[in-house]
Amino acid sequence: MGLLTPLAIKLGAQPWMPRLLPQITWTDRHLQRLTGRRVSLVGLAGLPSLLLTVKGRKSGIPRSTPLLCVPWQGGWLIAGSSFGAPKPPVWSANLRAAETVEVDYNRRHHTCTWRELTGAEKHRAWAHMVTVWPNYDKYTEWTDRVIPVFLLTPR
Repeated sequence: MGLLTPLAIKLGAQPWMPRLLPQITWTDRHLQRLTGRRVSLVGLAGLPSLLLTVKGRKSGIPRSTPLLCVPWQGGWLIAGSSFGAPKPPVWSANLRAAETVEVDYNRRHHTCTWRELTGAEKHRAWAHMVTVWPNYDKYTEWTDRVIPVFLLTPR
């Protein structure tokens, strides 16, 4: 946690945030590119983040998305929350179609396998995730869809 974490949590709890997601992602992606992955918006807020690169399920073109993550069991948990938007993030469908993904975390590159968590395991992981980002619980209230949780594990 950092000095800006409470502010980030407050901003992330605003119901208008899903509308800004494309701009936030674009800004973060370019900020990371300009700084050699040393600086990210989520990192500035004192929160853990990674850059997920996965091939498009239709195009085959690698797409990179900066995401809030939560370290867990030697890997990282990520949620397909999109700030509670009605539609799931595109990266989640691409992830489900991929065998492996690329992850940049703390300026280190990893090839990872992934799996979607369900049942009691998802419940335990979710309880841990909300200790880092309490707004995940808000996002479940804002959407009718089930928010998926994925565990990325380095190979």
